[in-house]
This record gives sequence, structure tokens and C-alpha cells, in this order.
Amino acid sequence: MMFSTKAEYGVRVMVELARRAGEDPIPLAEIAAHDGLPLAYLEHLVARLRKAGLVDSRRGSRGGYLLARPAKEITMAEVVEALEGSIAPIECISESADGTIVCARESSPDHVCPTKLLWTRVRMSIVNTLRETTLADLVLSATHPAMPTGAILPTLELASQPLTTGA
Repeated sequence: MMFSTKAEYGVRVMVELARRAGEDPIPLAEIAAHDGLPLAYLEHLVARLRKAGLVDSRRGSRGGYLLARPAKEITMAEVVEALEGSIAPIECISESADGTIVCARESSPDHVCPTKLLWTRVRMSIVNTLRETTLADLVLSATHPAMPTGAILPTLELASQPLTTGA
């Protein structure tokens, strides 16, 4: 599964906002120039992040964007879902309104998708990793690049563990 540039660029904007938290609002043009990203595209992404309650904006000559909450309270699941929508590793898998995972190929109760279990587990692994990773984790890893990731993000060590089914 590949995330689009919406997630990539949006997360980069969020990291920059978190890195400079506590300062004045940051103009989006400044972030675009610093990271070599297209300003018009970032404006579109920041509108989504704002709608999701992840960033606030200030107008005026000293205006710009800032985090709506502390970086340690913002998970990557919130950010990615605000930008990409519901996370699905394959087109036919989606989450219903009640939170259950649905396969579009299951046309009737007696027709069970043979791969639904696999794609549900893949989706949950991705979602759990995103939920366990905060914006503060990314800022910390960016400011200490020489440190092993496991030392900074102990929850992410789980990603390298073999997958067990418990069955």
C-alpha cells in the first residue's frame, strides 16, 4: 500500500508546525519554500487539516498556521485519515459506519471473501502503527537522527516483530 503525496506532504507540514510550536504562526509559504513543496497544494492540504481540527490559522501580516493541540496529543492516524480518508490496503475493503470491516465482494451472507481476514489484519497493523505514533515522536526522531528509531519510538519496535495470529 502506498500513501499519496497528500499524506507525505501533510505530515511534513505538521512536523514543521510542531518543530516550531510556541512561536508565532508560521506562514505556509515559508514551509513550502523550506521544504521545496508546492504552495498551492499545501494550501489544499492545510484546509483539510484545519477542518479536522488539527491546525489553526491566524490572518493578517503576522498570520500563518499553528497546531491546534500539543504535538504529543496528535496521532499520525488523525493526520493521515484527515488527508487520505479511511485507510484501506485494498479497494474492496472499507470500514462501515458502525466500525466493522466490510468487503465489497461479499454480496450475500453466504458469500464470504476468502482474503478478507488478510486485508483486515494488514489494515489494522497500519492503523495501529499510525495511532501509536504521535507528531511529537516524529519531531523527536527528526531532531535526533543518529539515534536508533527503537530508542526514540519504542512502540514502533513492534512493527519489526513477526506477525502472530493468536490462533
